[in-house]
Amino acid sequence: MNTLTAPSRIADLLKQWNITEDHSGVSTGKQWLKGEGERLVSSSPVDGSEIGTVRGASRPEYDQAVKTAQQAFLEWRTWPAPKRGEVVRQFAEELRKHKAELGKLVSYEMGKSYQEGLGEVQEMIDICDFAVGLSRQLHGLTMHSERPEHRMYEQWHPLGPVAIITAFNFPVAVWSWNTALAWVCGDVTIWKPSEKVPLCSLACQAIVSEVLARNQAPEGVSTLINGGREVGEWLAHDERIPLVSATGSTRMGKAVGAAVGQRLGRALLELGGNNAIIVSDKADLDIALHASLFGAVGTAGQRCTTTRRLIIHDKVYKTFTDKLVKAYGQLRIGDPLDEHNHVGPLIDRAAVDLYTKALATIKEQGGNMLVEGGVLSGAQYGSGCYVKPAIAEVTPEMDIVKQETFAPILYLIRYNGDVADAIATQNNVKQGLSSSIMTTDMREMERFLSVGGSDCGIANVNIGTSGAEIGGAFGGEKETGGGRESGSDAWKTYMRRQTNTINYGTTVPLAQGIKFDL
Repeated sequence: MNTLTAPSRIADLLKQWNITEDHSGVSTGKQWLKGEGERLVSSSPVDGSEIGTVRGASRPEYDQAVKTAQQAFLEWRTWPAPKRGEVVRQFAEELRKHKAELGKLVSYEMGKSYQEGLGEVQEMIDICDFAVGLSRQLHGLTMHSERPEHRMYEQWHPLGPVAIITAFNFPVAVWSWNTALAWVCGDVTIWKPSEKVPLCSLACQAIVSEVLARNQAPEGVSTLINGGREVGEWLAHDERIPLVSATGSTRMGKAVGAAVGQRLGRALLELGGNNAIIVSDKADLDIALHASLFGAVGTAGQRCTTTRRLIIHDKVYKTFTDKLVKAYGQLRIGDPLDEHNHVGPLIDRAAVDLYTKALATIKEQGGNMLVEGGVLSGAQYGSGCYVKPAIAEVTPEMDIVKQETFAPILYLIRYNGDVADAIATQNNVKQGLSSSIMTTDMREMERFLSVGGSDCGIANVNIGTSGAEIGGAFGGEKETGGGRESGSDAWKTYMRRQTNTINYGTTVPLAQGIKFDL
């Protein structure tokens, strides 16, 4: 076993944050509540070891935590935005200090490679840096009034407590995308992490609590509520929470969206993806190969932006697929904290079952396996969560192709005609997160990016579908949910807009020229 992944080594990492083997998962920042709800077991898919248990929230503890967050908001919103930004800056500095350790914990608890674990912590640092600058730019517009001696403008105010429900595949980064922006906007946050990776949330809460205490921030600015599905349901139905940001499956998102919408709250949804790369006959095939390879097998196919479909022109199909199959033969699968390996495990055996069922379905529906999949066995794969990345030749009409299987299964689809045909094939799924085209033809690029092109929230040219930068707004359309996180003007999601009109004259003229004389 790699010494980095030894359970004793991970225990040492946890001790620096005072995380014990059986730890409360409910915190208001200044204190850890008892955690009298569901007990969550954290097991590593790397080697099957139980890392520890986390005690979730009971309903009374949940209510206590939300009430504390409400009270914190009343003070936190009055802090000048640049002062809130300074707190976020200090958080980023602490993340820099703990980058290696937190990256290892992410890798071991979730199963992604150590480099990807480090990359996830770097995303946290990057979004904090972005938010610090944003704290001095929460600007509105000024408008000319039709009435004399009047001035109109708009301003943005914080919403209140923001609930953040995150998925297992990015245990820390997605929380930070929401949290850093929400904090500089004047909101407080309530985090419900995936029950599959609770220890990562404890580490983040420990790190940020020290920063908040150092700055004498009110208790409840950062609230953590671990627990099972019921905690997410409580958050979705809670009228005290104006915004619920939820990342996960489309099924989960529909339930959250319906519950939040029923009470006329706001939902920011980041849901499933069924992402495609179009490989044109005018593509640079070496670039296409590298982009497709990482997009398909990175994080063992467990990214919402994972490349699941390649739509390849007939003229380059044979040449490109030969290159791809050869590259798959060189993949090294194993301990993700061993930097020589390319692919780590799936999150748990339930995910492995979905993978094997998908492989069977591909064959039942007439698919042709170019690279056979399967579950790996042996001492080094003792967790039972390691699988082979697979490639299948399919037709776009097959039902399995239109579904998202959270595993390293790549579908190859031929096209023989205009790029518009490939774009139509790409768009013919219910999800609309990320998309790419590989081409050196400017006209194909522009058609792909035009109003009649890709219908996804992210559309790339000559790069893959995964690896979004925090400077741009992240999110997708259709059953991906329509939400936007991270960069650009996504900050507006966390605030309420107010239009103001000031009359500095001595009369009260009405709009639209209406007369109302007494």
